[in-house]
Amino acid sequence: MTLYQPFLDYAIDYMKSRSQLDSYPIPSGFESKEAVTGKGKNQVTVTTTSYGFQTAKLRQIRAAHVRGGKALQVLNFVIFPRLNYDLPFFGADLVTLPGGHLIALDMQPLFRDEAEYQAKYTEPILPIFQNYQKDLPWGGDFPAEASQFFSPAFLWTRPSDTAIVENKVFAAFKDYLKAYFDFVESAEPVEDSQSLEAIEQAQLRYLRYRAEKDPARGMFKRFYGEEWTEEYIHGFLFNLERELLSIH
Repeated sequence: MTLYQPFLDYAIDYMKSRSQLDSYPIPSGFESKEAVTGKGKNQVTVTTTSYGFQTAKLRQIRAAHVRGGKALQVLNFVIFPRLNYDLPFFGADLVTLPGGHLIALDMQPLFRDEAEYQAKYTEPILPIFQNYQKDLPWGGDFPAEASQFFSPAFLWTRPSDTAIVENKVFAAFKDYLKAYFDFVESAEPVEDSQSLEAIEQAQLRYLRYRAEKDPARGMFKRFYGEEWTEEYIHGFLFNLERELLSIH
């Protein structure tokens, strides 16, 4: 059972068709990790595989793919732009647990409440979002504190049917990814020092929040232990702070 493998395969092939895709270093010990969970006939092997890429404009494109049988399938796929571009983040959280599917797809804005930024990066993708609303309705409660990090085109849904994930969610994923690479293609580097500082702070604010509130933390700790989990979160998944420290 690898529900999200086609999403990952498609994303890698598509990015290669749009950009010069180079590898991004994955710290030793995080490329792949396995754990056995459950007892007797309920025993399953949970495998977490990591992928990392970069381009001239994108600092880190990374994926964590968790496979643990029918009741545990996760793909966390995030793109972090380089700090001299005002591009939003691309974020896809595709989660299947015993209770069902949880899907979050967005281009997370650096400056959510600035009209100029919204006009540049959110308004062009609203038609895509609206196109999927009928089949992928709002998934209900979402932490209020998180809303500052999501755009008005945030696709958050809980499909009950796996076929909807395989078809409608996959189609939305492709459309959002294409729109994102259209933005990347036309993005010009930012040179104004004040704007560069604002971009760095906005990226750090988002990464700190995501690292602190990572919903996968409990799952990873259960499977792989606390030390591995914290290092994975801070040293790979949300590593900008570490990267900046190594430069300064």
